[in-house]
Amino acid sequence: MNKLLIRFFDLFFSVFGLLVLLPLLFFISILILFDSRGGVFYLQSRVGWRNRDFRIWKFRTMYPDSEKKGLITLGDKDERITRTGIFLRRYKLDELPQLLNVLNGSMSFVGPRPEVRKYVDMYTAEQRKVLNIKPGITDFASIEYANENELLSHSSDPMKTYIEEVMPAKILLNMKFISNPSLVNYFTVIFKTAGKIFRK
Repeated sequence: MNKLLIRFFDLFFSVFGLLVLLPLLFFISILILFDSRGGVFYLQSRVGWRNRDFRIWKFRTMYPDSEKKGLITLGDKDERITRTGIFLRRYKLDELPQLLNVLNGSMSFVGPRPEVRKYVDMYTAEQRKVLNIKPGITDFASIEYANENELLSHSSDPMKTYIEEVMPAKILLNMKFISNPSLVNYFTVIFKTAGKIFRK
């Protein structure tokens, strides 16, 4: 029953969000196009439910071909990020196109953030349990590690810090929702995420 209700709210909120936010989405698209060359959207392959790859939608916040210089971003100091991108990332506005992922069922509003295949291949058997539910736009780990990029920017070896410290800690937080994917936890995460964003 929880799965059906969560899917109902995913559909409702994604359709409602896309309709209500259409003017904002259009405005952001214009800002991105005027700020730097390249397209409006950034599509990347991520690993989702049942270990299947899918394409995640985001507003483009970096200059073209930036991912060739590494997958980890280091906060506002990362020179690969555009001026508009800094603002979009700060308020999580770059994630808004993922409403399309929620609509098509590849994601939910709440669930573990989908990783790239490179890092998923490093998961232990226990950690792979995060692939037993749909990935989400937000979760308890997203709230706790809202400043993840800034944290990594202060590390002498960001990749090592992410793999050995941040990633395992986030997966443990993921388990909090996975162990109890109830409607109550679903809305708890949504309200906590909204509170975190609006306090910035």
